[in-house]
Amino acid sequence: MRTRALVTAATLTALAAGGLATPLATAAPADAEPTQLRDDFNGDGYGDVAVGVPAADGKAGAVVVTYGSASGISPSRSVRITQDTAGIPGVAEPGDQFGENVTSGDVNHDGYADLIVGAPYEEVAGKPDGSLTVVWGGARGLTGGGVALAAPTGEDRNFGQGAAFSDLDGDGTAQLQVVSGRHFWWYPETTPRGDGSDTPLGLEDDFLPDDVQLDGVAAGRFAGGSHSDFVLHGKRGNGGAYLATFRGGAGDIGYHHDVLSDGGTEVRSVATGDIDNDGRTDLVTGEPAAGQVGGSVTVRWGAPDGLGTGPKPVGYDQNSPGVPGTGESGDSFGADVSVRDVTGDGYADLAVGVPDEVVRGSRAGSVVLLKGSADGLSAIGAQTFHQETTGVPGIGEEGDRFGSGVHLSDVNGNGRADLFAGADSEDIGTVRDAGALWVLRGTSSGLTIRDITSFNGTDVGFTGNTGLRFGQVFDH
Repeated sequence: MRTRALVTAATLTALAAGGLATPLATAAPADAEPTQLRDDFNGDGYGDVAVGVPAADGKAGAVVVTYGSASGISPSRSVRITQDTAGIPGVAEPGDQFGENVTSGDVNHDGYADLIVGAPYEEVAGKPDGSLTVVWGGARGLTGGGVALAAPTGEDRNFGQGAAFSDLDGDGTAQLQVVSGRHFWWYPETTPRGDGSDTPLGLEDDFLPDDVQLDGVAAGRFAGGSHSDFVLHGKRGNGGAYLATFRGGAGDIGYHHDVLSDGGTEVRSVATGDIDNDGRTDLVTGEPAAGQVGGSVTVRWGAPDGLGTGPKPVGYDQNSPGVPGTGESGDSFGADVSVRDVTGDGYADLAVGVPDEVVRGSRAGSVVLLKGSADGLSAIGAQTFHQETTGVPGIGEEGDRFGSGVHLSDVNGNGRADLFAGADSEDIGTVRDAGALWVLRGTSSGLTIRDITSFNGTDVGFTGNTGLRFGQVFDH
C-alpha cells in the first residue's frame, strides 16, 4: 500500500502524518460522467459554471450560469434563471432560497448537461416543504424550460437540501439523488416529469439517527468499481457532525453503510475526486470551526471495500507542514473546498476557502491551493491568493470574506481547471455585502493572475444588490 503524504519542498519525502490530496485526472472524474457532459449545458465542449444566489430578490433566489469558451468566461455570456423565468416551474417568492445549492448532470440523457437547483425553503400549499428544479440544457443553452420535483411523502421537510447525479447501480446510466432534512431519495433513470407521477426510492428510516438533520449528499466511486456509492452529511441535534457512506450496486442500494463521523466537528463543505489517481474516489470535507487552529480539511481515502475501510483519514490545517499561512482561531479554513486538476499533470489539486483569514491586518479572507501528487498533496508550488495579492483586483477589507465560495472548473477547454473564488460580503461602492467573484486561470505551473476576470451581480443584471452575497454558492 502506498503511503500518502504531504510532500514538502524542503525534503521531498513522505511525512509520517500522511498526505493531503486532491482529485481527478484531466479526462473524466472518477465519480461522474465525462466533464463535458457533467457541466456543459450547451454542448459546445467547454465547461460552464453555475453560481447560486439564494439571497436574490428578497431571498426568492436565482442562479447565474456563465458559459465557457476558448477565451474563458465573461459576464456577457451569462444567463440568470429564477422561478419567474419563462418555462421554469413555480413562482419566485420571498424565503424560497432558489439556488441554495446547485449541481449538474445529464438528467434526461440527451447529451447536454442539465442544471439542478435546490429551493429547500419553498412552500406550496398542499405539498411538502422544499423543491428541486431541473432546467434542461440544449444546443441553445438553458432555454428549454424545466421540471420541479417535490418530496414524495407529506411529512418531509426541506426537500432539495442537496442533490447529486451519479450511477448508483452501475448499469452505465446515472440517476438523480436528492436529500431533504431527514431523507435520501433517488429517482429512476427515466426522465422525471414533475407532474407528481415520479416515484423515487429511499433509504429505510432506521438507517439514520432520529435527531439528524441532513445538509447534503456527495457521490463517488469510492470502491473503484462501476457503480457510485454516496455520502450523506449533516448534523446531530447537539450540533455535532454526522457523516456516513452508503454502498451502491445492483442490489439493495444503501443497505451496507458505515458511519464515518458521529458527533465530531461540523462539516460545512464536501468535495470528491480521485486524489492519488488510483481509480478510486476520495472524499474531502471542510471543518472551518475545528479546534483552535482556525479550521481544517479532512481527506478520507477510497479503498476496494469503500470509504472507511482503507488508510486512516488525514486532517490538515494551516499549521500542517507546507500549507500556506498560519492557523489562527476564527480563520475558517475549509469553509468551502473544491477539487480538480489545475495543472493538467493528471493529479487533481485542492482549493480551500479561508474567508476569515487575516490579510495585512484585516479579516479579508484568502484561498489556498495545494497540488496533488502520487504521494498526496505537495507543498511544492502551493499557492495562496487574496485581494492584496499583486494583480488581483480590489482591496482586502475587514469582512469581505474572500474565499467564502471556491470552485474549480476547466472553462476554456485547455485541460486545466480554473479557480472561481467568491467574496460574498464584498462591498461594491456604497452597496453593502453585494458580493463578487474572481476567476484565475489554471496553467501547467498552477494558478495565474494573468488574464484574471472579476465581476459582481451588477455585471449579470441584478439591480438590488444590497445583501445579495454574490459568489457564495457554486456548483459542486
